[in-house]
Amino acid sequence: MDIQAIALTGVLALAALLVASLFASKAWLAWLEVRKLELARGGPTSDEPTAPVSGNRIELADLRERVRKLEAIAAGIDL
Repeated sequence: MDIQAIALTGVLALAALLVASLFASKAWLAWLEVRKLELARGGPTSDEPTAPVSGNRIELADLRERVRKLEAIAAGIDL
């Protein structure tokens, strides 16, 4: 390979990286704008699934039980 081919490959790779970075930046800013609108509106959009309040309580109780068991294991207590 000659030096021109290597330089051209490097320039093309750099250009591709620039295009990908610009695309990712635009996508990130658009996502942040959606989240800002959700916060201003007061919650998630209606098409997003939400768990019922009782489901949240059950999940929270389950997590507390797991933490209690892990703390007991860390303390060396056999349940």
